[in-house]
Amino acid sequence: MPPLFGRSIEHRQRDSLTTQVLRDLSGRLDRAELKPGDRLPTERELMALYGVSRTVVREAVSSLRSSGRIATQQGRGAWVLDPPPSLAFRLEDADLNTVQDVLQVMEIRIALESEAAAIAATRRTSEQLASLTLAFDALEASIARPDSSAEHDVRFHLEIARATGNHYFTELYGGLAPRLVPRARLDLFKNDPDGKIAYLQRIQLEHAQIHQAIGRSDPEAARAAMRLHLTNSRERLRAALDRRGSEAN
Repeated sequence: MPPLFGRSIEHRQRDSLTTQVLRDLSGRLDRAELKPGDRLPTERELMALYGVSRTVVREAVSSLRSSGRIATQQGRGAWVLDPPPSLAFRLEDADLNTVQDVLQVMEIRIALESEAAAIAATRRTSEQLASLTLAFDALEASIARPDSSAEHDVRFHLEIARATGNHYFTELYGGLAPRLVPRARLDLFKNDPDGKIAYLQRIQLEHAQIHQAIGRSDPEAARAAMRLHLTNSRERLRAALDRRGSEAN
């Protein structure tokens, strides 16, 4: 097995340490520097190589396991699996030509993520719940920095997809979501920063209901909370676009 980088990762503010470690390990898997059957270094070795804590390493490894890239077993460590079959699906900006396109794909997210939340509530591990909680807390903290909140929103929803233990949910969400978080595509509060923060606080209450339902392993409540959240997001976007159209006229 080729050696890993013998230096710590850069501690950039924009990405969490877990994200940086995960990106580097995923890149090595994608480039076949770590091949199926290879063993990952131990937690202690990864901590030393990247200069991060045990928690960061465990979160990154948990994400790789949830996406079907590696397997872990008590006493045996972690090893690389054959790459999962790809759905080869990704939604590009060019595919979203009209407001109606965006709203229709939001309907797909409602169906997909409502069920993902229910499955996550049933299957999530304690490690996956910890990763979801970290994402939720980061999203909460980002409310005071609205320009960065969209990426944290995507991360929160992605952790739910990973917690299903089904990599197809992760792939589908990864292809849909980054271009469909409404405030990532449209600044709804361009000249009203206080209004934007209040808006994000309302959305975070919806995220809290999803997080709590998954935390207490209540699939029906998780499904209902996610459906309500995404339906509200769709209607908020529709109303904002309608207001913008009226102002333009």
